[in-house]
Amino acid sequence: METRFIDTFVMVAECGSMAEAARRINITPTALSQRLRALERELGAPLVTRSGRFVRLTEAGARLLSRARRFQRDVRELEMAVSTEGFPGGLRIGTIRTALTNVMPTLLRYIALRHPRLDATMEIGTSHELYHQVVTGKVDAALLVEPPFKLPKAYVWHTLRTEPLVLLAPAHLAGQDPDTVLAQQPMIRYDRRTWGGLLAEQYLQERGLHPQERFELDSPDGILLLVSMGLGVSLVPDCYQAAAVPPGVARLPLVGDCPVRQLGFLWPRQSQYARLFEAMVDQ
Repeated sequence: METRFIDTFVMVAECGSMAEAARRINITPTALSQRLRALERELGAPLVTRSGRFVRLTEAGARLLSRARRFQRDVRELEMAVSTEGFPGGLRIGTIRTALTNVMPTLLRYIALRHPRLDATMEIGTSHELYHQVVTGKVDAALLVEPPFKLPKAYVWHTLRTEPLVLLAPAHLAGQDPDTVLAQQPMIRYDRRTWGGLLAEQYLQERGLHPQERFELDSPDGILLLVSMGLGVSLVPDCYQAAAVPPGVARLPLVGDCPVRQLGFLWPRQSQYARLFEAMVDQ
């Protein structure tokens, strides 16, 4: 049995979509289907049922999933046992998109300098997605927004960056009261399904503000571009490097208790990479 067939099955189960699983593994949907069918033939049972663009696990697939994840962990432990650095190959780190330019490069530089033979793969997603990928073992650790709930004791959290919420607005509005600006200008909403977007919703509710919403998207970089085009204002965590903010955009500090987004690193306490992660965040 090829380990990549097991990896493919787990990815399909986690995505609930053949197309999305193929995209993440970086193979064609046809190749993914062939792998899955080969695994089903080898095990002698159908593992998923297809319904349009989505798939569901069969009873046999549901029984296999937890064992398949344990199998993935066992394989990685075998790799670690023969690794000259004491780590298995193929370190997998998740990150939110905005951290790619402000925090993640420093972490990757540490890995490259201290462990040059250790290859790392990046998985980009939302904080909610990445949290579940850490819990299910799909990634070894993730750089994400601090979850809005108490973390299980089996996981380690280390805050790396604090980002207060700010109001992005055209430069001619600099110096004005942010609540007045929100009441008068169309708003480009940071997606409320993200943990960062929830902070903006929290601020609006606490201030009793109901701005005219124009767009809603999960991309602080995209929001910055739309504000620079004069299409509205936006409440976002201050995740931007100074050089990335166009001259035509102002960052207005908020009134009162300002919500803050904590960006940090999450990994399982019993991770085989734990000593690497601890040394990395200490730097």
